[in-house]
Amino acid sequence: CGLATLDVVSTPGFHKALLATTARLVDGIQTAAQDFQVPVATNHVAGMFGVFFTEAGAVTNFKQATKCDTTRFNQFFHGMLEAGVYLAPSPFEVGFVSSSHDDETIDKTLDALRNVLRSL
Repeated sequence: CGLATLDVVSTPGFHKALLATTARLVDGIQTAAQDFQVPVATNHVAGMFGVFFTEAGAVTNFKQATKCDTTRFNQFFHGMLEAGVYLAPSPFEVGFVSSSHDDETIDKTLDALRNVLRSL
């Protein structure tokens, strides 16, 4: 399995496509949060992303992360879980996008996210 995984991630364009998918998800999160006036900061690199419920423009360190609204994250987490989207249960953990997350999966995730943010 390890060698097969290395073959896949060594394919030309693999990381570029993964980054594009992750950016599409994170951009969609930011847009939805703005639409519903929910203060959110996001981070992402390659296939990893973070969502922080905060008025701060960005979260770049542990101190900032610990000041985020963990109650709102908990509501968000459970809303997404009820919608069939499984995220890490802690506001201090990252989410992961993989090569199996296609446009349809991202669209469904963003639809669920909009419904959840609407209720926060």
